[in-house]
Amino acid sequence: MTFRAVAWDIDGTLVDSEPLHHRALLAASLALGSDLSDLSDQAFRGVHMYDVWDILQPRLPNDLVREDWLTAIEQHYVENTQHLRPIIDAVATIKALAARNVPQVCVSNSSRAIVDANLAALGILEHISFSISLDDVAKGKPDPEPYRRACDRLRLDPASVIAIEDSQSGALSARRAGLIVIGYTATGGDFKDTDHLIADFSQFMDERQPWWR
Repeated sequence: MTFRAVAWDIDGTLVDSEPLHHRALLAASLALGSDLSDLSDQAFRGVHMYDVWDILQPRLPNDLVREDWLTAIEQHYVENTQHLRPIIDAVATIKALAARNVPQVCVSNSSRAIVDANLAALGILEHISFSISLDDVAKGKPDPEPYRRACDRLRLDPASVIAIEDSQSGALSARRAGLIVIGYTATGGDFKDTDHLIADFSQFMDERQPWWR
């Protein structure tokens, strides 16, 4: 085995959360006075919320405070996690790695409240050593800080840790931090710099793959 730990992205990699993120964005913004219903549901895939705020601020009320906007979005999301669905075989893969005693962490561009809600909804908290959220770093993905911090806490060389990502932003963050980068193409794509690509998690667990040798 050529790796010692796995660092998972969450949104779009472990859980099909993009529809709920989009609904939360629209619902919270509308309640605060802005109709954003013209936005594509893929408009901000892999983009952390501080950047989303910067992009959308001209369309939001002038007196709206960023933290109030983010809190409203988080509240809608957390209150509606019953609509979340795990990505196929993601939970089974996490359990299979746990059975092999492989340390696993989660590295996300979402806030702490949303990360915790996602992990609870997936029922995988017992298998995840810790998680890194946007609230835990000064800069989110594509900056390398989230993955560097994860490796520091794991006390592992980044070159011995696999990052599994579904977005170019996340893959770039992991690449810059020096991890082994696997792009998950079933929900993502347009990867420009990864070590490997997989279309499903059965491919990841296939012991013929180079990372198992």
